[in-house]
Amino acid sequence: MSVEIHGPAVPGSLAAPLAVAGCATAAVARCLDAAADLAEARTGRRPAVALDTGHVAAAVRAEALLRDPAGAGVGGFAPLSRLWPAADGWVRTHANYPWHRAALLAALGTDEAGVAAAIEARPAEEVERLVYGAGGLAVAAREPGRWPDPEPDAPLVCMTPLPGTARPLAAAGPLPASGIRVLDLTRVIAGPAGTRMLGALGADVLRVDDPARPELPMHAVDGVVGKASTVLDAGTPAGLDTLHRLLAGADVLVTGYRPGALRRFGLDPDQVADRHPGTVVVTLSAWGTTGPWGARRGFDSLVQVATGIARRMRDGTGRPGALPCQLLDHATGYLAAAGALAALAGRARTGAAAHVEVSLARTARWLLDTPADPAAPDDTPVAPYLAPLGNGWTGVRPPGTLDGAPLTWPHLPPSYGTAAAAWG
Repeated sequence: MSVEIHGPAVPGSLAAPLAVAGCATAAVARCLDAAADLAEARTGRRPAVALDTGHVAAAVRAEALLRDPAGAGVGGFAPLSRLWPAADGWVRTHANYPWHRAALLAALGTDEAGVAAAIEARPAEEVERLVYGAGGLAVAAREPGRWPDPEPDAPLVCMTPLPGTARPLAAAGPLPASGIRVLDLTRVIAGPAGTRMLGALGADVLRVDDPARPELPMHAVDGVVGKASTVLDAGTPAGLDTLHRLLAGADVLVTGYRPGALRRFGLDPDQVADRHPGTVVVTLSAWGTTGPWGARRGFDSLVQVATGIARRMRDGTGRPGALPCQLLDHATGYLAAAGALAALAGRARTGAAAHVEVSLARTARWLLDTPADPAAPDDTPVAPYLAPLGNGWTGVRPPGTLDGAPLTWPHLPPSYGTAAAAWG
């Protein structure tokens, strides 16, 4: 990897008994290195890439550092998204979206006031089964190594060839991904973090959301930085036709929905390769795509608890803890972007596309298997890494420089759901 890295090994905001800082920096560096390789594949020249670890520490806390026009942060977790004591351990629930909250309450047969008692009366894994069975989200806290990982030897970023020959990429431009079109079907943090980085690296990114499932206020800003954002209903013939017309003009499709959920729309990798040959497909999941958890929904906070990270972060009372940032989301997002860029470089050289797979659970395994960071964190101010986003909002600039020039966000101010469902 040819990325020049500056700054403290462990910025104070990422200090932890696990390799949070090291993995965060490695994920962003891998993305920038892949961008430089794509630039070389398209132009014959590899730009010089540099990265500041303090900037990485800010970037992986971007949603926490987002500020509205009044200078206030935006809340991230709903009251029912939290850790609860169960009869024999602990359970983590996620109920930020109204439909997940409704499923949680239905599974437990109670209203919001009765959730604590309903969970405390049951074993943790029973709560997990009940809530997932009802379409909600809850996981039992496990020790490291206890989660039934169906793919323990899978690479962190898996890339497999897709059949079909791609059309040539657009002419190269000032940035590694200039002229590349990315159709973004992701939500929350991980996928949007990866696709906005592709936007900062020059790609034309169009995010598409279901109008019946609007994004939460934080993610409606943070999740559309660097990209255009539109809504369309793929459940209607007209909406599905529009979606496939967009895909026909795209170089990359990035999806972050539950595995199998997009097959009815013809958007699984094999279907895309058949109908839109040459398209790079990136799929991001919580738990991977195989085994008994392969079709489950999931979020960073849940994967931390299920895989044993929360046990490694427990406090003096034994209560499971949390990482100092949503590292699984952010690192997986940058790895997804790295995979897309690597696949594009391969396409530029050979004309062949690829399917890139990443998951929060693989990133969790990587974190748990990586030696802990040094024990002496250094304080790093965040102000140098912040920039106006427009309309009074402030957020973190994209990390990294190319040939000494800092990356910047396109499509400011971020505007959720207002763009036309068309390529610009």
